[in-house]
Amino acid sequence: MLRPTPRLLLAALLPLLLAALLAACKSGGGGEASPTASPGPPDKVTFMAGFKPQANLPFVGAYVAKEKGFFAEQNLEVEIQHVNTPGDNFKFLGLGQVQFSTADAATVIERAGDDPPLGIVAIALVGQRGQQGFAVLADSGIETPADWAGKRAGYKGTQPTPDFLAILNSVSVDPSEVETVKVGFEPQILTEGQVDIFPVFVSNEPDTLRKLGYDVKVFEAAEFGAPTLGLTYVTTRDYLAQNSDIVLRFLKAALRGIEYARDNPDEAIDIVMQYAPQEKRDHQRFMLDTELAAAQDELTDKNGIGWMTPDQWQKLHDYLVKFGGIPGPLDDVSATYDDGAIRQAYRDGELVWP
Repeated sequence: MLRPTPRLLLAALLPLLLAALLAACKSGGGGEASPTASPGPPDKVTFMAGFKPQANLPFVGAYVAKEKGFFAEQNLEVEIQHVNTPGDNFKFLGLGQVQFSTADAATVIERAGDDPPLGIVAIALVGQRGQQGFAVLADSGIETPADWAGKRAGYKGTQPTPDFLAILNSVSVDPSEVETVKVGFEPQILTEGQVDIFPVFVSNEPDTLRKLGYDVKVFEAAEFGAPTLGLTYVTTRDYLAQNSDIVLRFLKAALRGIEYARDNPDEAIDIVMQYAPQEKRDHQRFMLDTELAAAQDELTDKNGIGWMTPDQWQKLHDYLVKFGGIPGPLDDVSATYDDGAIRQAYRDGELVWP
């Protein structure tokens, strides 16, 4: 009888050894996932921006995150949509058809009174000051809000707004001393003299007016002590409770998109124009630059863009109560925001990546 040689034994055992080694790698040696194991198929979510395609900073964060692969790095497949009718994004969030959107911080508090409640919750504060202001022509003779007395001010939607009242209150002008008229959205209403004071989004109409050849001065309530806040990323409290990991991954990718836009604004505008080809490039750059400036202050320098505190939300709530932005105080202001994800997204002011 022939004995197997060592070479023959090795040849016979090698396939068994390789199979055992492969099994050990797959199991991770104890049931834990291997560092190189596949993360599985990406989680699919929908982000619906709260307005048309343009360079609003939270929109830019999502555009850049998608085009630069930041969502993919977080194992997310994100469909980007834009709302057709303002406010519908909240409806789609409540129905679960959309998982993430944007909203003005004041609107988040206002919508807390919806019946039935939609459970909209802010997960990051992108704008550290309000979006809105009041423009006057530079040669109008209006130097301070004290000069608003006896003038005509336009308003959009409901009036008077908390920002309008807060500015007048800061200079002890009674609102009855200012005539108010409902206006549309065309800033030429100001240049044609139909009003002396025109409500604007600070990252939008002031640039349009200057391009029309008119220099303007813009008053913002934050400049007069009002604790205004700007755009946020939002989801629903139910979705957050059930998908906290997805929320964190979405938020980290979107915030990295904002940081990339801050550091590479020309490339960011290239990406914006893919989504908004009908818009003027230089106007989109004005919008991006303006909103980046409003997104950064001492708080974000220390903690990161998108950071927020309970004190900010409480002060905004109290401000809205004082100036009639909401009919009465909420039982629980903390129901309108959740800072858990934003606190996990950063470490010592640096975005945790990947």
